[in-house]
Amino acid sequence: MFPRADLYDSFRDAECGSLDYTGEFRSNLLGDERRLVVYLPPGYHTDEGRRYPVLYMQDGQNLFDGRTSYVPGQHWHLNETADNLIREGAVEPLIIVGVYNAGARRIWEYTPTADPGFGAGGRADLYGRMLAEELKPYVDATYRTRTGREHTGIGGSSLGGLVSLYLGLGRADTFGRVIAMSPSLWWDGCWLLRNLDSVARGPKPKVWIDAGTLEGANTDCHAGALAEALAARGYTTGQDVEFMRAEGARHCEQDWAHRVHRGLRFTFAPRAREAVASGRLIPPAVTHAYGGGHTAAG
Repeated sequence: MFPRADLYDSFRDAECGSLDYTGEFRSNLLGDERRLVVYLPPGYHTDEGRRYPVLYMQDGQNLFDGRTSYVPGQHWHLNETADNLIREGAVEPLIIVGVYNAGARRIWEYTPTADPGFGAGGRADLYGRMLAEELKPYVDATYRTRTGREHTGIGGSSLGGLVSLYLGLGRADTFGRVIAMSPSLWWDGCWLLRNLDSVARGPKPKVWIDAGTLEGANTDCHAGALAEALAARGYTTGQDVEFMRAEGARHCEQDWAHRVHRGLRFTFAPRAREAVASGRLIPPAVTHAYGGGHTAAG
């Protein structure tokens, strides 16, 4: 089980973040209701003058609670990871909005085009409008947020990573930080890679991309190819974009839980030039978690 409780002895008396279960959020654009769960960082309820950056994460049911995750018992432990990183000073305190997916409609909302092989897809633009035009104003009005693009991130894994890249690059006026874990760039014949010039025409967001070596050659090589393509378009490696190949990592919630801290370090570091994988910054809980056979290249 990750993380192990005994790894948190040094933080036993420290304040933890909290989870706000807001109920159903109504989207007029999508014509449905979506469940949200919002992580509020340590100090949110006591430091009432402070405002916080926000990360919008897809597949929200998989992030905080094994009882709601797609695979029962397997979730990201994202609140514990965020707590640890904030206490260490490795990331700035942030709000994380977990947006539940729509079940059978997930494949439609998380993809920019229809894939003939699946007979589905192509509603990512409408989903992105919901995030930018409905959900973000609601979150900004409900919580003490920092509203600018430079303080707003989007993230996810698999198809959630694909839609996060598509919207982060295409709506960079709204999202200035992107975490894309194991993004499904193979969708519709690698459509995003083939159409990168037409998608990424706005300001440059800060982009984290990763893939595991046991996810299949397509996921690994496509993710690396995207990072190289962004670098060729003027993104500075290590500052604007970073790609990590996770040795021995699979396409599953457990392995995303093991390495999500790296994406958070890169995109939400307190100092823009902070090293992503600095040993000085890795909190004990995450170091031990990686000791279980999952190592990161670089």
